[in-house]
Amino acid sequence: MTKTAKVIVVGAGPVGSVAAWRLAEMGVDVILLEAHPDCPEDLRASTLHPPTLEMLNEFGIVDDLIDMGLKAPVYQYRNRQSGETFAFDLTELQDMTDYPYRLQCEQFKLARLLTAKLADHPNGEVLFSRRVLTVEQDGSGVTLKVETTRDIETYRADFVIACDGAGSTVRKWLNTGFEGFTYPEKFVTFSTTRPLEDYFENLAFVNYVADPDEWMVLLKVPSVWRVLVPAHDGDDGYIVSDEKKREVFQHLINDPEVVTEHRTIYRVHQRVAESYFTDRIILAGDAAHLNNPLGGFGMNSGIHDVWNLTDRLRNVLLSGGDHIAPLQKYERQRQGVMRAFVQAQTIKNKKALEDKDADGQKRYQQELTDILADDTRRRDYLLGQAMFQSRALEASID
Repeated sequence: MTKTAKVIVVGAGPVGSVAAWRLAEMGVDVILLEAHPDCPEDLRASTLHPPTLEMLNEFGIVDDLIDMGLKAPVYQYRNRQSGETFAFDLTELQDMTDYPYRLQCEQFKLARLLTAKLADHPNGEVLFSRRVLTVEQDGSGVTLKVETTRDIETYRADFVIACDGAGSTVRKWLNTGFEGFTYPEKFVTFSTTRPLEDYFENLAFVNYVADPDEWMVLLKVPSVWRVLVPAHDGDDGYIVSDEKKREVFQHLINDPEVVTEHRTIYRVHQRVAESYFTDRIILAGDAAHLNNPLGGFGMNSGIHDVWNLTDRLRNVLLSGGDHIAPLQKYERQRQGVMRAFVQAQTIKNKKALEDKDADGQKRYQQELTDILADDTRRRDYLLGQAMFQSRALEASID
């Protein structure tokens, strides 16, 4: 028996869950497939920017997310050697948004909230432990072969949205190029309940710490502090070892015996798919683009992808018109934003934190000083880092 829907979304992370829920709310029959037995408890993405919260307010879930997260109106750039701190306050944007802050809320909380709602929706179905094996499309739709714990199932849809992550099976079946590069070093995150705010004066919930020897990000989520550092040397076993942990916390707070809750290692990429769709199969989120996490743009960009896309698919499905032109516009807008803003900004953010040139560090600190002292420049900077400028750029692309 073949299971059918107007749209099948592959991947029940935050991006896929938003896509599936919004389509269901639009009156589109949708099936959401996830390879794992539940939404994976991935700790990497945890920042929701103001425009994303404005989108999610359409679902009536922002209060739930706030209850599960932490409001972070202030974020800081710190210089580890000089001790200087530069604080940026998003409450300056309260004249243009009801959410003048970053919300620190782990991505799996959003995904699980929406998949639970989708399971009870008359237009939606969520199926876990479903791993896509093959993808074939023809002039009228897409057929998927999907592995379960017991057998192989067949699915058929008018359109498929691939939100199945960096290693997207769907993208591989399309043989779509994934242009860009992978950083030579890996990143590792140590999570701890130790109150790091006790060790630093006025520590914000989000902190980017520049250091030519070992830059880092200190980020608070409700249950833990997350300490992200680069790992240039050693195999994976060493990178998450007690020895490495002791080295990091000795350097950070002069206490190597900090207890950690999680130790997560991952490769970091800057890549963009050469095409965001092939006829009736569309890429979104990490399946379409990857960037380093400095700025918290990755998950938000994926949600912005499917916000754009679901509007276009709804119109196609309701009107019965041609789908190529709307999907071409989706690709122009979202791929354009990724290349012109997100990729460029995240690369710049990383370079600023790790710059080994003393003069380069001084120039960066002077730039931050000048931005903070100038009302116009500071507002423009906040609009960029809060992703309002990327939204404006998207709207400007025809």
